[in-house]
Amino acid sequence: MTSPAPDALLGAADVRELATALGVRPTKQRGQNFVIDANTVRRIVRTAQVRPDDVVVEVGPGLGSLTLALLEAADRVTAVEIDDVLAAALPATITARMPERADRFALVHSDAMHVTELPGPAPTSLVANLPYNVAVPVLLHMLATFPTIDRTLVMVQSEVADRLAADPGSKVYGVPSVKANWYAEVKRAGAIGRNVFWPAPNVDSGLVSLVRRTEPIKTTASKKEVFAVVDAAFAQRRKTLRAALAGWAGSAAAAEEALVAAGVSPQARGESLTVEEFARIAEHKANQHQEKEPV
Repeated sequence: MTSPAPDALLGAADVRELATALGVRPTKQRGQNFVIDANTVRRIVRTAQVRPDDVVVEVGPGLGSLTLALLEAADRVTAVEIDDVLAAALPATITARMPERADRFALVHSDAMHVTELPGPAPTSLVANLPYNVAVPVLLHMLATFPTIDRTLVMVQSEVADRLAADPGSKVYGVPSVKANWYAEVKRAGAIGRNVFWPAPNVDSGLVSLVRRTEPIKTTASKKEVFAVVDAAFAQRRKTLRAALAGWAGSAAAAEEALVAAGVSPQARGESLTVEEFARIAEHKANQHQEKEPV
């Protein structure tokens, strides 16, 4: 692999110059904050443990700061960009700054939430700077849609990072924590200061590492069935599970029956349960349905 020129990555002046040339103003609507520090993007790539044989998918590449650093380290990179102007400009930026790697880059001009397939080999890694307003749904969609993604590193608002990596019993443990844990082992992987972005956001950012489970959660319930329990439990998180799951189960008594069968106290709250416990609760209802169906 030919080493790219040392100045191939985008610095603060490069980012502003590119943005001016394209007439781009970062928008709050899309949560656009462009990384302007080459050391930060290299640190992200190192933390993501990107390998020379990796096929990386990047969501929201923007002007290409992280994309170029990923191309330095990976076998190939596919970027998914929703913005018309940014999507149109990115291939030219790659060709201009890293011509020897341009054939290793592919662009998908689409909303990541609607992406169901990607060009080229199956992705092995997801690395992205995700806008906080769509971070969790985009992350969960990509993990569900592309099971070959083994390692993920996302940069998100610090509060979102805390939620994703929270353990049962934590005040911020909730739907994102449980659903992310369905797919992967999740942990905080560092903090990112505000001054590496343009414009500087009003919030701190954090890195979250997700390593896909080698063995899926052992359950006879489907993901949809398990996630339905999770959603119900946290929709009324102050209530006991007996009360919170009454609508899902059909009645408080039915909810209590499912909880007891799963070995969970009906007086517990959703924030104390592991993903495995949610799966056991879902299993009980799924099994009941099977028993009631005529042979």
